[in-house]
Amino acid sequence: MKAVYIKGKEDLEIADVPVPEPGPDQVRLKVAYVGICGSDLHYYFNGANGTFVVREPLIPGHEMSGYIDLDPQGEWKQGTPVTVHPATFGPDVPGMENLRHLRPGGSYLGSASTWPHTQGAMAQYMLVGRDMVRVLPDSVSVKNAALAEPLGVVLHGINMAGDLTGKNVLVSGSGPIGLLAAFAAKHRGASKVTSSDVLDGPLARAKQVGADEVINVAKDALPENTYDVILECSAAAPAVNGCMKAIKPRGTLAQIGMFPGTPVSVELAALGQKEITWVGTFRFDNEVDEAIEMIAAAPSVADVVTHVLPVDQATEAFTTGKNSEISGKVLVALDGAQA
Repeated sequence: MKAVYIKGKEDLEIADVPVPEPGPDQVRLKVAYVGICGSDLHYYFNGANGTFVVREPLIPGHEMSGYIDLDPQGEWKQGTPVTVHPATFGPDVPGMENLRHLRPGGSYLGSASTWPHTQGAMAQYMLVGRDMVRVLPDSVSVKNAALAEPLGVVLHGINMAGDLTGKNVLVSGSGPIGLLAAFAAKHRGASKVTSSDVLDGPLARAKQVGADEVINVAKDALPENTYDVILECSAAAPAVNGCMKAIKPRGTLAQIGMFPGTPVSVELAALGQKEITWVGTFRFDNEVDEAIEMIAAAPSVADVVTHVLPVDQATEAFTTGKNSEISGKVLVALDGAQA
């Protein structure tokens, strides 16, 4: 089978490797689509994602969809369409019973955070634990299901921010996660959604997925004291500084974009002066199940996908995904899936 390996900075190989055999409590999946995430881009272009350095060839990808290929227990038939929850969770910790995604000792598909690395989904076949499998309803296409994981990240951020019903919401940053955040905020009842970015291409896509207003902050400042809730998806210090001014007193800022593991310069005076609630968010727990339900109810979420490239063009897919002016979500098609 073909598998994509990142071996270091801008060092990618498509290798032929044996088809894996499932062990106890495992299922073999035939992969159809894999989305390229920001962490995947960091692994390829930097050889590392924050402090997680590629030390052995790494199969990237945690946003996937496909089909059951082999279930030794016979619960699922071959060809059953699925996506996955890409995490395994660390052991129970007293006081963290309902915070399993934050417990130490877990892993995530396509991640160099563990040793050996946790191999990901950008291969024609992969093995996952049975508890990671999510069978798709008939109303969700396999292609759209590749969006379940990033939409789960967004829904977790929204859940941390609280009820959006009737709220004036700003989505800061209009990359793939920002696009999904604008889409989800509208479907979660926000009265108005504004998307911001420094590029016009992402803002045009934000309008397409449901943003009521867009602001290019390279040209125009955000209005001050305006937004009830801000979903910050860029993790850029200047954007956060603008959000601190734009949010209403006692507003809530959910930090969905992940900062690097190095110091950043952020102006925090407004945090106290306006009694802002700034809440961190990390991956998700069960929100992938909510994401599947939202995709079923609103299949227009597929508008965030701008490019689908075959696995033989994996390098081009990463290059395209890095260019946020031209691309939203980029998918890699595996094993004959329609590109």
